[in-house]
Amino acid sequence: MSEPMVELRGVTFGYGATPAVEDINLHLHRGQFAGLVGPSGAGKTTLLRLILGLLTPARGRVFVEGMDLRGKPSPCVAYVPQIETMDWNFPATVLQVVLMGRIRRMGRRPWANRDDARAARAVLERLEIGDLGARHIRDLSGGQQQRVFLARALLAEPDLLVLDEPTAGVDLQTQENILHWLAFLNQGGMTILMTTHDLNAAAAHLPWVFVVNRQLVASGEPDKVFTPEILNPTYKGT
Repeated sequence: MSEPMVELRGVTFGYGATPAVEDINLHLHRGQFAGLVGPSGAGKTTLLRLILGLLTPARGRVFVEGMDLRGKPSPCVAYVPQIETMDWNFPATVLQVVLMGRIRRMGRRPWANRDDARAARAVLERLEIGDLGARHIRDLSGGQQQRVFLARALLAEPDLLVLDEPTAGVDLQTQENILHWLAFLNQGGMTILMTTHDLNAAAAHLPWVFVVNRQLVASGEPDKVFTPEILNPTYKGT
Protein backbone atom coordinates (compact mmCIF):
# COMPACT_ATOMS: atom_id res chain seq x y z
CA MET A 1 0.00 0.00 0.00
CA SER A 2 1.17 3.55 -0.73
CA GLU A 3 2.45 5.90 1.92
CA PRO A 4 -0.44 7.42 3.92
CA MET A 5 -1.64 10.89 3.00
CA VAL A 6 -2.37 11.57 6.67
CA GLU A 7 -0.51 9.85 9.46
CA LEU A 8 -0.81 10.33 13.22
CA ARG A 9 1.92 8.66 15.27
CA GLY A 10 1.24 8.28 18.97
CA VAL A 11 -0.62 11.60 19.12
CA THR A 12 -1.80 12.91 22.49
CA PHE A 13 -3.39 16.31 23.09
CA GLY A 14 -5.35 17.83 25.96
CA TYR A 15 -6.91 21.17 26.82
CA GLY A 16 -6.16 20.60 30.50
CA ALA A 17 -4.89 17.81 32.71
CA THR A 18 -7.06 15.18 30.99
CA PRO A 19 -6.15 14.27 27.39
CA ALA A 20 -8.82 14.94 24.77
CA VAL A 21 -7.12 12.32 22.57
CA GLU A 22 -4.46 9.88 23.68
CA ASP A 23 -1.88 7.79 21.83
CA ILE A 24 -3.68 7.97 18.48
CA ASN A 25 -2.14 6.05 15.58
CA LEU A 26 -4.12 6.66 12.40
CA HIS A 27 -3.51 6.32 8.65
CA LEU A 28 -5.62 7.90 5.90
CA HIS A 29 -4.59 7.05 2.35
CA ARG A 30 -5.01 9.07 -0.82
CA GLY A 31 -8.40 8.55 -2.40
CA GLN A 32 -10.14 7.38 0.77
CA PHE A 33 -13.53 8.68 1.93
CA ALA A 34 -13.57 8.16 5.68
CA GLY A 35 -15.45 9.24 8.76
CA LEU A 36 -14.50 9.86 12.37
CA VAL A 37 -17.31 8.60 14.59
CA GLY A 38 -17.70 8.43 18.34
CA PRO A 39 -19.75 9.82 21.21
CA SER A 40 -19.91 13.49 22.13
CA GLY A 41 -16.61 14.54 23.70
CA ALA A 42 -14.72 11.63 22.12
CA GLY A 43 -12.13 13.96 20.54
CA LYS A 44 -13.34 13.96 16.92
CA THR A 45 -13.06 17.72 16.39
CA THR A 46 -9.75 17.79 18.25
CA LEU A 47 -8.38 15.21 15.81
CA LEU A 48 -9.51 17.31 12.87
CA ARG A 49 -7.78 20.37 14.30
CA LEU A 50 -4.58 18.39 14.76
CA ILE A 51 -4.75 17.21 11.14
CA LEU A 52 -5.40 20.78 10.02
CA GLY A 53 -2.33 21.97 11.90
CA LEU A 54 -4.40 24.23 14.16
CA LEU A 55 -3.21 22.35 17.25
CA THR A 56 0.21 20.98 18.17
CA PRO A 57 0.35 17.54 19.84
CA ALA A 58 1.61 17.34 23.40
CA ARG A 59 3.16 14.05 22.33
CA GLY A 60 3.48 12.36 18.97
CA ARG A 61 3.58 13.72 15.43
CA VAL A 62 1.12 14.55 12.65
CA PHE A 63 2.10 14.18 9.00
CA VAL A 64 0.14 15.34 5.95
CA GLU A 65 1.63 14.44 2.56
CA GLY A 66 4.87 13.62 4.39
CA MET A 67 5.02 17.08 6.01
CA ASP A 68 5.45 17.12 9.78
CA LEU A 69 2.91 19.80 10.66
CA ARG A 70 4.08 20.76 14.17
CA GLY A 71 1.09 23.07 14.47
CA LYS A 72 1.45 24.56 10.98
CA PRO A 73 -1.37 24.27 8.43
CA SER A 74 -0.83 22.16 5.34
CA PRO A 75 -1.41 24.01 2.04
CA CYS A 76 -3.07 20.95 0.48
CA VAL A 77 -5.97 20.77 3.00
CA ALA A 78 -9.30 22.62 2.95
CA TYR A 79 -11.71 22.72 5.88
CA VAL A 80 -15.49 22.95 6.21
CA PRO A 81 -16.41 23.84 9.82
CA GLN A 82 -19.63 23.13 11.67
CA ILE A 83 -22.17 25.69 10.52
CA GLU A 84 -23.28 26.19 14.14
CA THR A 85 -19.88 27.74 14.90
CA MET A 86 -20.11 30.48 12.25
CA ASP A 87 -20.98 34.14 12.80
CA TRP A 88 -23.86 34.55 10.39
CA ASN A 89 -24.06 38.31 10.99
CA PHE A 90 -20.68 38.84 9.33
CA PRO A 91 -21.39 41.29 6.46
CA ALA A 92 -20.60 39.12 3.45
CA THR A 93 -22.39 37.79 0.42
CA VAL A 94 -22.27 34.18 -0.72
CA LEU A 95 -19.79 35.00 -3.50
CA GLN A 96 -17.52 36.90 -1.11
CA VAL A 97 -17.45 33.97 1.33
CA VAL A 98 -16.67 31.48 -1.43
CA LEU A 99 -13.83 33.67 -2.76
CA MET A 100 -12.14 33.39 0.65
CA GLY A 101 -11.15 29.91 -0.50
CA ARG A 102 -8.89 31.51 -3.11
CA ILE A 103 -6.81 33.57 -0.67
CA ARG A 104 -3.77 31.28 -0.73
CA ARG A 105 -3.62 31.55 -4.52
CA MET A 106 -3.91 35.34 -4.58
CA GLY A 107 -0.37 35.93 -3.36
CA ARG A 108 0.16 39.65 -2.94
CA ARG A 109 -3.08 40.53 -4.69
CA PRO A 110 -5.50 42.06 -2.13
CA TRP A 111 -8.59 41.16 -4.14
CA ALA A 112 -9.99 38.47 -6.42
CA ASN A 113 -9.61 38.81 -10.17
CA ARG A 114 -12.02 37.80 -12.92
CA ASP A 115 -10.66 34.26 -13.11
CA ASP A 116 -11.21 33.80 -9.36
CA ALA A 117 -14.78 35.09 -9.62
CA ARG A 118 -15.47 32.88 -12.65
CA ALA A 119 -14.17 29.82 -10.78
CA ALA A 120 -16.25 30.69 -7.71
CA ARG A 121 -19.43 30.98 -9.76
CA ALA A 122 -18.68 27.65 -11.43
CA VAL A 123 -18.37 25.93 -8.04
CA LEU A 124 -21.63 27.50 -6.86
CA GLU A 125 -23.34 26.21 -10.00
CA ARG A 126 -21.88 22.77 -9.38
CA LEU A 127 -23.47 22.75 -5.93
CA GLU A 128 -26.78 24.01 -7.32
CA ILE A 129 -26.69 27.41 -5.60
CA GLY A 130 -25.46 29.48 -8.52
CA ASP A 131 -28.32 31.94 -8.16
CA LEU A 132 -27.39 32.86 -4.57
CA GLY A 133 -24.09 34.68 -5.17
CA ALA A 134 -25.42 38.13 -4.23
CA ARG A 135 -27.38 36.96 -1.18
CA HIS A 136 -26.19 37.63 2.38
CA ILE A 137 -25.12 34.42 4.09
CA ARG A 138 -27.45 35.00 7.05
CA ASP A 139 -30.46 34.88 4.71
CA LEU A 140 -29.81 31.29 3.63
CA SER A 141 -31.21 28.02 4.91
CA GLY A 142 -28.96 25.66 6.86
CA GLY A 143 -28.46 23.44 3.83
CA GLN A 144 -27.58 26.41 1.62
CA GLN A 145 -25.11 27.70 4.20
CA GLN A 146 -23.43 24.30 4.35
CA ARG A 147 -23.07 24.27 0.57
CA VAL A 148 -21.55 27.78 0.62
CA PHE A 149 -18.76 26.63 2.93
CA LEU A 150 -18.27 23.48 0.91
CA ALA A 151 -17.92 25.72 -2.18
CA ARG A 152 -15.34 27.85 -0.37
CA ALA A 153 -13.31 24.73 0.43
CA LEU A 154 -13.55 23.40 -3.13
CA LEU A 155 -12.37 26.70 -4.60
CA ALA A 156 -9.07 26.11 -2.82
CA GLU A 157 -8.65 22.98 -5.00
CA PRO A 158 -7.46 20.86 -2.08
CA ASP A 159 -5.97 17.38 -2.14
CA LEU A 160 -7.66 16.64 1.19
CA LEU A 161 -11.09 17.90 2.21
CA VAL A 162 -11.81 17.89 5.96
CA LEU A 163 -15.35 18.46 7.24
CA ASP A 164 -16.68 18.76 10.79
CA GLU A 165 -20.24 17.40 11.07
CA PRO A 166 -21.28 18.49 7.55
CA THR A 167 -24.74 16.93 7.92
CA ALA A 168 -25.57 18.42 11.33
CA GLY A 169 -28.39 20.95 11.54
CA VAL A 170 -29.89 20.24 8.12
CA ASP A 171 -32.94 18.24 7.04
CA LEU A 172 -32.73 14.61 5.92
CA GLN A 173 -32.92 15.40 2.21
CA THR A 174 -30.06 17.89 2.50
CA GLN A 175 -28.04 15.34 4.48
CA GLU A 176 -28.46 12.85 1.66
CA ASN A 177 -27.53 15.48 -0.94
CA ILE A 178 -24.37 16.50 0.93
CA LEU A 179 -23.22 12.89 1.30
CA HIS A 180 -23.88 12.22 -2.38
CA TRP A 181 -21.90 15.34 -3.38
CA LEU A 182 -19.01 14.19 -1.20
CA ALA A 183 -19.12 10.72 -2.74
CA PHE A 184 -19.05 12.32 -6.20
CA LEU A 185 -16.00 14.41 -5.24
CA ASN A 186 -14.30 11.33 -3.87
CA GLN A 187 -14.98 9.43 -7.10
CA GLY A 188 -13.19 12.28 -8.85
CA GLY A 189 -10.08 11.60 -6.78
CA MET A 190 -10.46 13.84 -3.74
CA THR A 191 -9.52 12.42 -0.35
CA ILE A 192 -12.18 13.20 2.26
CA LEU A 193 -12.28 12.95 6.06
CA MET A 194 -15.38 14.00 7.99
CA THR A 195 -16.75 13.72 11.48
CA THR A 196 -20.30 12.57 12.05
CA HIS A 197 -22.48 11.57 14.97
CA ASP A 198 -24.90 9.73 12.67
CA LEU A 199 -23.92 6.05 12.61
CA ASN A 200 -26.71 5.16 10.19
CA ALA A 201 -25.51 7.71 7.64
CA ALA A 202 -21.92 6.57 8.14
CA ALA A 203 -22.89 2.94 7.58
CA ALA A 204 -24.83 3.81 4.43
CA HIS A 205 -22.42 6.25 2.79
CA LEU A 206 -18.87 5.99 4.13
CA PRO A 207 -16.55 3.26 2.82
CA TRP A 208 -14.23 3.53 5.86
CA VAL A 209 -14.63 4.70 9.46
CA PHE A 210 -12.45 5.42 12.46
CA VAL A 211 -14.20 4.84 15.80
CA VAL A 212 -12.73 7.10 18.47
CA ASN A 213 -13.36 7.63 22.15
CA ARG A 214 -10.30 9.55 23.25
CA GLN A 215 -8.32 6.67 21.79
CA LEU A 216 -8.69 4.95 18.43
CA VAL A 217 -11.10 2.12 19.22
CA ALA A 218 -11.33 0.55 15.75
CA SER A 219 -11.06 1.29 12.05
CA GLY A 220 -12.34 -0.41 8.94
CA GLU A 221 -15.41 -0.87 6.78
CA PRO A 222 -18.59 0.09 8.68
CA ASP A 223 -20.19 -3.36 8.50
CA LYS A 224 -17.09 -4.87 10.11
CA VAL A 225 -16.61 -2.13 12.72
CA PHE A 226 -20.16 -1.28 13.76
CA THR A 227 -20.61 -4.34 15.96
CA PRO A 228 -22.06 -4.57 19.48
CA GLU A 229 -18.63 -5.61 20.76
CA ILE A 230 -17.15 -2.29 19.57
CA LEU A 231 -20.05 0.15 19.79
CA ASN A 232 -21.59 -0.82 23.14
CA PRO A 233 -18.52 -0.04 25.29
CA THR A 234 -17.65 2.99 23.12
CA TYR A 235 -21.06 4.63 23.56
CA LYS A 236 -21.70 3.39 27.10
CA GLY A 237 -23.18 6.17 29.23
CA THR A 238 -23.78 8.56 26.32
